Amino acid sequence: MAEADAAVAAPAPVQFRELATVSGQRIGVAQLNAEKSLNALTLPMIRLLDPQLQRWAADPGIACVVLHGAGEKAFCAGGDVRSLYKAITDHQGPPPNPDNLAFFSEEYRLDYRIHTYAKPLLVWGSGIVMGGGLGLMAGASHRVVTETSRVAMPEITIGLFPDVGGSYFLSRIADRVGLFLALTGVSINAHDLLHVKLADHFLRAADRDAVFERLAGCGDWSADAEHNHRLLTRLLDGLGEAAAGLLPESNLQRHAATIAQLVSGRTLAAVREAITAYSGDDAWLRRAAATLAAGSPTTAALCWELLDRAATMSLADVFRMELVVALQCCAHPDFPEGVRALLIDKDNAPRWTPATPDAVTPAWVAEHLTAPAWPGTAHPLADL
Repeated sequence: MAEADAAVAAPAPVQFRELATVSGQRIGVAQLNAEKSLNALTLPMIRLLDPQLQRWAADPGIACVVLHGAGEKAFCAGGDVRSLYKAITDHQGPPPNPDNLAFFSEEYRLDYRIHTYAKPLLVWGSGIVMGGGLGLMAGASHRVVTETSRVAMPEITIGLFPDVGGSYFLSRIADRVGLFLALTGVSINAHDLLHVKLADHFLRAADRDAVFERLAGCGDWSADAEHNHRLLTRLLDGLGEAAAGLLPESNLQRHAATIAQLVSGRTLAAVREAITAYSGDDAWLRRAAATLAAGSPTTAALCWELLDRAATMSLADVFRMELVVALQCCAHPDFPEGVRALLIDKDNAPRWTPATPDAVTPAWVAEHLTAPAWPGTAHPLADL
């Protein structure tokens, strides 16, 4: 009985509340509620969040939606790759692995919903925002970052690829900076995010609750979504003055000329050689070079191919492509091996297959882009 009572009392992995406003409209607030795991995104979280966003979208009394993470350390440190690893090891075989199919297809559907959400949706991207966390944030209409924001797409270290729409938004960053971010998994800050237009507003981390209260105290919300979009922009712009002196220096701006030179090659081999050969004094660039050098050669090849393809694709087509590649990564060696080395055995010594960039053939890359036999008659994201 005690165990059953404890299970009943366990807090939901996503918590929802609604804030009444003086105008009579309401603000929907969703909190990722897994502070100990840095709010890593799980399938149960996705299955709570997506239908609630749909309900709020259909509710004429909801003027604005807010999404944030529990605690101060992270908005969301990425997807729950431990569960994906367990699904791979428990159910080995050709794609699609049913558990992995459920996770990736429902995650991408949620990300697409955020990108296309009609009402203003504020994501508070403070602290760690990685992988799947950036997938949740990138498509929001109002993306807030703070002096503590630390953002990366570090899939090169685990043999996956920058998914959750990463192929789409990274391919659209000017001067091939998105390619640099994908290949190196390097961490960027709030100023960097504003610079590449992956964030919209810079506020103080400590002001989060006060900002939410200020939104609730506004008397100008209405039932008109476009009006509310403009209103939220004005409110956040007005609140940003207190944070002005905290904006960190942008590494992407400071090293713009160097990065442009490093990614200027016409082939992946040339770009890889240029980045990994960096021998300057800057620690941030040295970490970027070292991460690519130690990362999965297959991931690097997928980054190169997917960003090139995605540059001319619609968002929906990108998510459909990424689902194919994610499921193929689950059925190929590097993703489970990368998770094993980094998170399971923690030996930090992944044995990549193929082990070297030269051994990654066009046929190997093509395998990762080949759609599996779907359990139904159509692609699971065909309706996006």
